[in-house]
Amino acid sequence: MMNEEKLRERFLRDSLPRRLGGLAATFGRISSSARKSSDPTIVANLLDEAKHLIEWTAADTEPETAAELVRIQTMISLWQRAWDSASQNPKQRILLSVQAKDWSDKAVDFSGLAS
Repeated sequence: MMNEEKLRERFLRDSLPRRLGGLAATFGRISSSARKSSDPTIVANLLDEAKHLIEWTAADTEPETAAELVRIQTMISLWQRAWDSASQNPKQRILLSVQAKDWSDKAVDFSGLAS
């Protein structure tokens, strides 16, 4: 992952809808990588990135959106803890892929960019 502080500075320059769109894109990369990548560190790095993006965005959203983002962030933390073993199980990889796709769809909805 790129330097965290540089990522944060670049990310926070964007408008809130664009940040939520960027978060959705990260979730999309998690979904795709969980299903297809043979390197579990790619997914681990993307999960970490998503947690940071949520941290830097949630406080600027409506309370209901912030609560959902924090819930997703908690799920990401659980996946991070389990990823070493889950990455070896194709069913677990598919589960994360489906879940990340759902998170991506929610982030797009929150952003309003799809309307």
